[in-house]
Amino acid sequence: MTLHVVLLEPEIPQNTGNIARTCAATGASLHLIEPLGFSIEDRYLKRAGLDYWDLVDVATHPDLESYFSKTPGFQRIFATKKTGATYSSISYESCCSIILGKESEGLPETLLSLNHTNCVRIPMRRAARSLNLSNAAAVIIYEALRQNGFAGLAASGPGLPKV
Repeated sequence: MTLHVVLLEPEIPQNTGNIARTCAATGASLHLIEPLGFSIEDRYLKRAGLDYWDLVDVATHPDLESYFSKTPGFQRIFATKKTGATYSSISYESCCSIILGKESEGLPETLLSLNHTNCVRIPMRRAARSLNLSNAAAVIIYEALRQNGFAGLAASGPGLPKV
């Protein structure tokens, strides 16, 4: 599976670092759409990713259209609380982009309306405003991988029983 995690204008370096760590563990590529709310040299970003940075394929793009032009044929999944479809109700293709918005605003309404059939949400209690961005990314990443048989991932590790 070729999985891209796309962060549109991320604002919090710790969230991006945590998402980078999930990408390192899963083999997903991380794409950051500018402007970023921090420097990619930020110590909080590096600390959250710990010693996994050498395992992450990270790219920055000046805007979302630039990213889209470099990934023709990729399925585009947009994470938002403004849809009824759940992240587990769709089929994730073998070449997939999971697109998440900035922490303070989410994805722009115009982008969501143009792509409404590819929008997904994570169910939660009505009183809860949202999940942390890195938690939301992990939930959707692992559903996409599950549907694709966890391709390329080890079923067990050192000291763990083989499945």
